[in-house]
Amino acid sequence: MVTAYIRRGRLAGGAMLITAIYERLKDAWLPAELHHLRLALSPFLTLSFFAREFPMIRLSQKFEFSASHRLHNPQISDQENQKLFGKCNNPHGHGHNYVLQVTLVGKPDSNGFIIDIPRFEQTVASSVIEPFDHRYLNVEIAEFSELIPTVENIAMVIYRKLKPQFESTAAKLCGVTLWETTKTWCEYME
Repeated sequence: MVTAYIRRGRLAGGAMLITAIYERLKDAWLPAELHHLRLALSPFLTLSFFAREFPMIRLSQKFEFSASHRLHNPQISDQENQKLFGKCNNPHGHGHNYVLQVTLVGKPDSNGFIIDIPRFEQTVASSVIEPFDHRYLNVEIAEFSELIPTVENIAMVIYRKLKPQFESTAAKLCGVTLWETTKTWCEYME
């Protein structure tokens, strides 16, 4: 049995719950070791616990935005660009419905939280979702005036936009994962 943590009439932060589950299960399969535990609070919000990182908890949330881009390297010929990037080199661009997962890591406070979720959501919305949503990345996002907006580069730019936003919080940016399609994605961390 796992004890639910109730404080002042509401469920305490999920970090307490995932830690309690880990404590109950960590020795359940000896000599095997439990290395990782993941608790899905919704299809978009998860808590993860890695034994090697104790007492740190990872909080991940998914966000969505739509944007267009063109994969084109101005340092090579149009023919080489077409060969290298194929239909993604369309001069008028092409679009994607991106899914962005942002993962924070931190030590839970006494209430079992690593960050206030509405603050987390607002930070990602104002730093990434609002500026990127329904934009032509090559033209409307300054970083891509010189940088080819591949999924790898988009993930890197998003990470670097978000990292300073969490430097003054207990939860630090751990990494971002960006899905361009269900088959094409990139995970970025520094």
